[in-house]
Amino acid sequence: MRQPRNGADRSAMQWRMLRHSSFVPGCLLAVFIALSTVALGIAAAFWWLGAPGVLPLAGAELLALGTAFWLCSRHAGDAETITLAEHELNVEHRFGRGVERAAFRAEWVRVEPVHGEGSLVEITGQGRRMRVGRYLRPELRMALARELRQAVRLECTRPAVQETLLEQQR
Repeated sequence: MRQPRNGADRSAMQWRMLRHSSFVPGCLLAVFIALSTVALGIAAAFWWLGAPGVLPLAGAELLALGTAFWLCSRHAGDAETITLAEHELNVEHRFGRGVERAAFRAEWVRVEPVHGEGSLVEITGQGRRMRVGRYLRPELRMALARELRQAVRLECTRPAVQETLLEQQR
């Protein structure tokens, strides 16, 4: 779940949660082509034997199957990424073609479950909020919240943050 980011700042942490998918889009396409070949072959055989009504039904079936596969492949890349680096917590949620992003100062972040154990984790601060943990099993969401709180606390105790806070108080 948590991994150091590659790059200049080795203290940066990243959590990446992906949607569980049994098929990747390329695999879905191969399965769809195989099923289409078989279905159209059977429909063509019935058409040749004098039952032309089977071909439009096979086409409708393949249209419905293609739509379902297209929807599955569209959401195959859904993910949530949380990055903590340089006193900033960045949250990104990708869903279909949409992307939702929010950035929080580590000093002002609050990480809590929304309703209790097993619910989504809410990150709030500076008037913004994001809910994360959609792609985690419910029993792992509390562990994510604890880990995020601990990492944010650790980030806030780094010397650069303490100096900045002292300068702001003056």
